[in-house]
Amino acid sequence: MRLAAVRRLAYEAADSGLLSPELAAGIRRVKGAKKLGVRLGNWLTAEEARCLWQSPGTQTLKGKRDRALLAILLGCGLRRRELTELTLDLLQRREDHWAIVDLVGKGGHIRTVPVPEWVKQTLDDWVMAAGIVTGKVFRCVCRAGTTWGDGMTERVVWHVVKDYAAKLNLAGLAPHDLRRSCARLCHIAGGEMEQIQFLLGHVSVQTTERYLGCKQRLRGAVNDQIGIEP
Repeated sequence: MRLAAVRRLAYEAADSGLLSPELAAGIRRVKGAKKLGVRLGNWLTAEEARCLWQSPGTQTLKGKRDRALLAILLGCGLRRRELTELTLDLLQRREDHWAIVDLVGKGGHIRTVPVPEWVKQTLDDWVMAAGIVTGKVFRCVCRAGTTWGDGMTERVVWHVVKDYAAKLNLAGLAPHDLRRSCARLCHIAGGEMEQIQFLLGHVSVQTTERYLGCKQRLRGAVNDQIGIEP
């Protein structure tokens, strides 16, 4: 059996409460053969992104969770760890807009992440259905259709993304690609580079540029016509 299949079985068993999180984590830490080369990122179009987050059905508790999970990855550009550590108290109303306040990200950097109304609605649907009133927003869902434990692992996030991506034939899609897609879709919609940098929590704007997957354009440059030319 391939190592990926073993890891998947461990994920499913842990998510369903059939295997302890500690044992499942030990299985997932087993390393496979080292792969050479540099991984290129994937970016979703707006239509692909919409189909992805809307693909989980809302008839089941797991479906509500998975839809909220995909929505916040695509709509807010969170990292996997940031999603698994997200708590209800961080969701607050600021300047008449919902936001994740004082989110501690990579390297201990703190930022505030705006939450679009459609993302907040999917979160509310999940939280209300799961009966979550405090603590971490995302939990495991057992086969009986109820939550268990007080959180979920990053590996669960990985498999949720991979499962729904496979159903839509989006080959090679990973959770971090949803973060990249969020950045590019913000840029396409006219978002300022500085604001996208704030959203993602990048220290360097060069990192944000790599996420956008764009290159500097000299023909028709942005400073050719700025309103002060003769």
